[in-house]
Amino acid sequence: MTNNSNGRLSEYFANDPPSFFDELTNNKSRAKETQPANAAEPNSSNMLASTFTGSFQPPEYIEAAEADEPITVTDEVRNLWQLPTPTEPGKQPAHLITPGLHIANDLPDPISIAVTQHLGQAELQQRKILGVEDVTQDERGIRTLINAGCFRAAVNLTGRLLTIYGQGYGRAGQPAKHSPHSLQLWFTRLALLAKLGEYELLQAEAEPFAQLNGPDVFYEYYTEMYKGKHGSIACFSFRLLLAELPIYLGKPHLALDRLSELHVISHEIKEHFDRLKNAKAAEFWQRRAERVLQSIINCALMMKKFSMIDDIMGGMLLTRSTLSKEEQRSLYSAWGRIYLQIGDIFGAEQKFAVSRRLREINSPPDLRDLVDKGLIAVAKNDFPEAYLIFQKALHLDSGNTMILNNMGVCLLYAGKLKDAINLYERAINLNPQKSLNESLLVNLSTLYELESNNSNAKKLNLLRLINRFKPDLNISVEICLKLQATN
Repeated sequence: MTNNSNGRLSEYFANDPPSFFDELTNNKSRAKETQPANAAEPNSSNMLASTFTGSFQPPEYIEAAEADEPITVTDEVRNLWQLPTPTEPGKQPAHLITPGLHIANDLPDPISIAVTQHLGQAELQQRKILGVEDVTQDERGIRTLINAGCFRAAVNLTGRLLTIYGQGYGRAGQPAKHSPHSLQLWFTRLALLAKLGEYELLQAEAEPFAQLNGPDVFYEYYTEMYKGKHGSIACFSFRLLLAELPIYLGKPHLALDRLSELHVISHEIKEHFDRLKNAKAAEFWQRRAERVLQSIINCALMMKKFSMIDDIMGGMLLTRSTLSKEEQRSLYSAWGRIYLQIGDIFGAEQKFAVSRRLREINSPPDLRDLVDKGLIAVAKNDFPEAYLIFQKALHLDSGNTMILNNMGVCLLYAGKLKDAINLYERAINLNPQKSLNESLLVNLSTLYELESNNSNAKKLNLLRLINRFKPDLNISVEICLKLQATN
């Protein structure tokens, strides 16, 4: 994979922990399928989770995840990073980065395993998804698999390519040479493992990289190969992913320390370009520093450090004079949703009001306004009103699974169980590829259990649809559909 743009994979999938800021990375109104992460886990960052009991998933607050708006800068600007320990020519440094795969075989397909167990081999024949052998054995093949949603197959292809680099199974701890391409393969692999919830493997394979401070991930280390080049071979998003890693492992305090260090360095680089009066480079690094702040806020939410969140939102993110009105609107909206997370409805209404006032004069409510308003109604337990508001939002973005999911939540808590089931089933029938997401599946399976003691047949029908339309899920099929293990 070429080390272009800023190295993010967000054009393919949202690789970060659940964030209220995913919608801020692009101000375009084009909606994209929400990628709920770890929907069944109790520490999900969906707001108002404590308002709802049991395993039914609460309303979702993340609207979309879009790629960063590109700012064109030179490689020297993009790759600028301080080489931590000066190395003497010909002298072996003490701490080199020596990664390797931790599994000898490909990741299995858990959907195929579940289908075989619950439905048999005949149904498995209906599963038609791309595999490693169906694409070119290069970065183009990885892109093809990711675009098709075949994330496990993409992980398996990264393993094959890294083996060619001499960093395959059993090579951890062995000398290795790094290049932009090999490190991009590792970033892709680890980001995919995070998305798939393969945290044990992710932790093991990420450990050799530490915080990418080894001298051998800098161009200066390879004087003959990269003559005249300076800075980090690893992309910034790789550094961010490794700093965020403890969030996935339930260690927000450690993530906060790593992210704080990453923010300090990013801000120092931004100030360096300010002194050089390079406005474009300074803006590029300003946006990187702000992206780190968004991850810090996720940590603060997990740690219930609400005053820290206010300090960052009001004192850092919203103080930049170059923010557009649309960027300010997004930030105030996100701030309001954070207030809902901590149960402060009045504070949320105040932030949402500021967001609305920043809208173009005489323009009708847009998707963000309606979702904000609907979430306030949910927080006030006015589920019929919330349903009507989300229904209006759906007219602006038909098929938006986040809104459909929230509408189903409202129907359930308004006592309309069958209507909620019909809503979800209709959404799946209209667009199975998009609507078979984890939150909706968990909710529909829960509704089936509430409706009848004989819910297993309907859950197996969902499994048939998953088999035919869904290459991968972020959580196990058994958890997603609440299926009982068969003997």
